[in-house]
Amino acid sequence: MARVLFVCTQNAGRSQMSQALFEQVANGRHQSRSAGTRPAEHVHPVVVDAMREQGIDLSERQPRKLTDELAEWADVVVTMGCGDECPYIPGKTYIDWDLTDPDGKSLGDVRAIRDDINTRVKQLANDLDDR
Repeated sequence: MARVLFVCTQNAGRSQMSQALFEQVANGRHQSRSAGTRPAEHVHPVVVDAMREQGIDLSERQPRKLTDELAEWADVVVTMGCGDECPYIPGKTYIDWDLTDPDGKSLGDVRAIRDDINTRVKQLANDLDDR
């Protein structure tokens, strides 16, 4: 079982969607968490709406700050736009996903980001299954 940490800046969009979609795809085979380097107060409402369309409720999720402890917990760290703010811990596998920040985007744009993330998490889960 692999432990995956999804990290973006606010932990209010990309990383929240990634964690939720990965949990659905991995179905207990792997664990995941998400965090942000500068967490927002809440998950972006448009992200909540886009995920609700997939039967996933993010309305109660709280963005959380990235800590060294969270990074230590992970085997794989997937970064999304946090650049140099993301800590580097030797021995971890790092993957960087170039994803548009959904903050301020339309529902249609967020759906496209969500669908892109869904494709990526499916591939990630398959890759982890093959380890």
